[in-house]
Amino acid sequence: METYEETAFANLQLWQLKMQQNPGLLDRISKGMQNKVNQFIPEKVHKLLTVTIQKMVEAVLFGSKYTTAPPLLHVPLVFRDQQFKERLEFYRNAAATEGAITGAGGILLGLADFPILIALKIKLLFSAASIYGHDTKDYKERLYILHIFQLTFSSRKRRKEIYKLIESWDTYVSELPANAEEFDWRTFQQEYRDYIDLAKIAQLIPFIGAAVGAVVNYKLLEQLGATAKNAYHLRFFNNVKKLDVKG
Repeated sequence: METYEETAFANLQLWQLKMQQNPGLLDRISKGMQNKVNQFIPEKVHKLLTVTIQKMVEAVLFGSKYTTAPPLLHVPLVFRDQQFKERLEFYRNAAATEGAITGAGGILLGLADFPILIALKIKLLFSAASIYGHDTKDYKERLYILHIFQLTFSSRKRRKEIYKLIESWDTYVSELPANAEEFDWRTFQQEYRDYIDLAKIAQLIPFIGAAVGAVVNYKLLEQLGATAKNAYHLRFFNNVKKLDVKG
């Protein structure tokens, strides 16, 4: 019978293969159409969106007032996964409720869903970091959170690029920008918008907005949770390999 960690490692390998898949025909067509649309958006609008999303994310991710639980240390992986499962359920339900409320309120409340949902997503990632034993007071751990966010909400081509960075995080970490201003926020916001636009646009439609908002938000948190779990499993097993080598 396989141990819990053996099963988790096998599942991680399947996820790794998925992250390294090349874009399919549908992915390329979809991304091409989105790029065309972005070309018609005035540059000043792109800059405004970049700054807006940057400030929203920075406020939650790098805000000095943001607090999180201390890192969970010296516990088995199965315990960490159970703890994360409970936190994911909480944030998934919160996002679904928020999506239903803002979706039922028409366009203005529908637009309000955007920053609220970003905050819920990043708070989930903070919880994941702590549960899997990483101290989010460390600036580089917060950047890891940002990379998990990108890995979840990007095109398949961009996702493959981000995965390579996460896979070799211990090497890449020395190349990280010294501060948040040096981060590529333009690519970050454009990939994020392109990823969720089609899913979220129906939330603004009268009568069906509430149902769409609840379901879409639930699914988006579900995706983020799965990516976060695997990203931290990747670091866990990389550390195990290092200990085996030293041993």
